[in-house]
Amino acid sequence: MARAPAPPIEQEARQKRAARTGKVQTVTGPVDPVVLGPTLMHEHLLIDASHLEPMPDDEPARRLCCAPMTPEIASRIKFAGQPNLDNARLDDIETAVAELAPFREAGGGTVVEVTNIGLHRNPLGLRRIAERSGLHIVMGSSYYVDAAHPDDMAERSEDAICAEIVADVLDGVDGTGICSGIIGEAGCSWPLTAAEAKVLRASARAQRLTGAPLSVHPGRSEDAPMQIVEILADAGADLTRTVICHLERTIFSRPAMKRLAGTGCILEFDLFGHENSYYWPAPHIAMPNDAQRLDWLAWLIAEGHRDQIVVSHDNDNKIFLARHGGPGYANILANIVPRMRGRGFAEEDIDAMLINNPRRVLTFV
Repeated sequence: MARAPAPPIEQEARQKRAARTGKVQTVTGPVDPVVLGPTLMHEHLLIDASHLEPMPDDEPARRLCCAPMTPEIASRIKFAGQPNLDNARLDDIETAVAELAPFREAGGGTVVEVTNIGLHRNPLGLRRIAERSGLHIVMGSSYYVDAAHPDDMAERSEDAICAEIVADVLDGVDGTGICSGIIGEAGCSWPLTAAEAKVLRASARAQRLTGAPLSVHPGRSEDAPMQIVEILADAGADLTRTVICHLERTIFSRPAMKRLAGTGCILEFDLFGHENSYYWPAPHIAMPNDAQRLDWLAWLIAEGHRDQIVVSHDNDNKIFLARHGGPGYANILANIVPRMRGRGFAEEDIDAMLINNPRRVLTFV
C-alpha cells in the first residue's frame, strides 16, 4: 500500500531544517557548535513582564509599584516582595551590552535568551546586542504562562501554535528573518491549564519538525516536571534535548530529582546568584543558596547525570543586574566556577555543564 504523503508543514520543515542540521541557530545566523564557548542556558536581556506584576491595593505600595527603580525599591523587592513595574522591564540595549561585557571578559561565549512571545521578545534588539557585545545569542520561541497568553488563545488550535513556532525557528520572527534557536521557555503554571498543555504539545511537535532544542518553565510544584515530561513524551518530544528549568525552586527531594533525571531530560539550575531564601514570586518556597545548588550538582554528578546538567542565572528583572546589586551575567564564570574548583569539582565536570552539554543540546538535529 502506498504511503500517505507528509502534511505540507512537515514537507516544508524537512526541506528548511536541513540547512541547520549540525549547527546552532543564533540571532546573527547559524554557527558551528564548536565556537559557542561557555554558555548561559537561561537568561533575559530584553523582556517586559510588567503586565504580570500584581497591582497592590494600598496607596503607598501602589506608588512604589509605579515608581522608577531605586536602591530602596530594590531592597523592598528582594526582602518583602514589593511589586514594581520598572523592575520587570529590561528594555535598554546599551544596558544589556554593558552588563554582558564582564561575562565576555571572563571568557563567556554564548547566552541563550529565552524571552518568548508572551514576554515582548525583541529579535532586532537581540541582534544589535549580539553585534555590539561580540557574543552568540540564541533567541527563544513558544508562549509563556497562561496569564501572559493572548486573549484568543482558547480559540487557537494546537496546529496553528505549532506552525507559528516552526515559522519562528525556520523562517524568522515577525518578518525580521531573525530565527529562534530554541523553543521556549514554554511556560507552565501549577496546576497546569488546558492552554498551557496545548502549548506544550505544540512545542513538542515543533521540536520534532525543526530539530530545535526545547526549554520549559515548570509550575511551582514538585509534581510539575514529571507531568510536563509525560505530556511532552506523548507528543513526541526528544527529552534528551528538552531542558526543564528552575529546578532548584521546584524539586527539593533527591528521589523526585532522581525520577526526573531518569527520563533523560536536561536538568537546569538557573537561579545562581539568587541568594535570598525569600522567594517573592512564591513565598511558600524557601529558595536555596548557591552553596546548596552546588550540593545538588555534586550529587547529580556522583549519580551519573553530569551530561544532563546546565546552569544559568535567569536574570529577568533589574534587581538581578550588576548595576542594581544583582549577580549580573558574569557571576557563574567569575564566582561560581572558582567555588566549584575549591569544592573539588573536576575540570571535565565544569566543562560539561558550561560548554559540552549546552553545545550538544543547542545543536540542531
